[in-house]
Amino acid sequence: MEQQLILGYSPCPNDTYIFYALVHGKVAVPGITFQERLEDVETLNRLALDGTLDLTKISYHALGHLRERYALLRSGGALGRGCGPLIVARPGTRIEDLRSGTVAIPGKLTTAWLLLQLFDRELSNVVVMTFDRIMQAVADGTVTAGLIIHESRFTYPLYKLEMLLDLGAWWERYSGLPIPLGGILGKRSLGTVTLAKVEEAIRESLKYARGHPDEVLSYVKEHSQEMDETVMKSHIGLYVNDFSRDLGEEGVAAVERLFAEAEHRGIFPHSEMPLFARG
Repeated sequence: MEQQLILGYSPCPNDTYIFYALVHGKVAVPGITFQERLEDVETLNRLALDGTLDLTKISYHALGHLRERYALLRSGGALGRGCGPLIVARPGTRIEDLRSGTVAIPGKLTTAWLLLQLFDRELSNVVVMTFDRIMQAVADGTVTAGLIIHESRFTYPLYKLEMLLDLGAWWERYSGLPIPLGGILGKRSLGTVTLAKVEEAIRESLKYARGHPDEVLSYVKEHSQEMDETVMKSHIGLYVNDFSRDLGEEGVAAVERLFAEAEHRGIFPHSEMPLFARG
């Protein structure tokens, strides 16, 4: 009897690109089938907190609260250089204005919000909204600044906004390591054998995507919210990289450093659970 696992990921191009082959039966995983659930990343974070999903893409910030129940997989995630969240605002806004103003953020479990807290713990006047609404809210003057993620990195100039701070670049200077944005988790209760199968299947799914780009991109377009194709391809090029295949030593070191900084500042609790289901 096959085991059906619920796999959550976002409609963003990097996720749909990576997981296309896995959820469309292009990659054979003996004894396992996958049921996809596409949600924005903050919704996925909340579903994981509720234990709803067997496997899911999450923000690394959320993983800080999930380690008792979930283990991190080494493949499928988003980690790299030059790909971190940005703080944008209308012309004339200064970074000093953020403490007296309001900052729109894409969720309190996002890595973007974690990084902003690491940068300045005094920033507390924030309002949560979905990432695709933030730039318009900044442009309208509803908020002082916005913390933007995903394809917003490429489109904020269209709203006549300026970048105040690149939090990914700040993290890279501060830590000397790439920025961990999102990872793939599996329930520890699935067992190490099943999680190892899934981890390898994700690698094969990514390999398939790279070998069949036109086929995969048609699925990506279905979920890209009418995104310009150039932006869509830039998004994939930025967020899908060698770390997506395997975190490797540098990727693991980046995650561990991020967690150490967050735990030291009391942003999320320390855990004795191993990061991965297996060594």
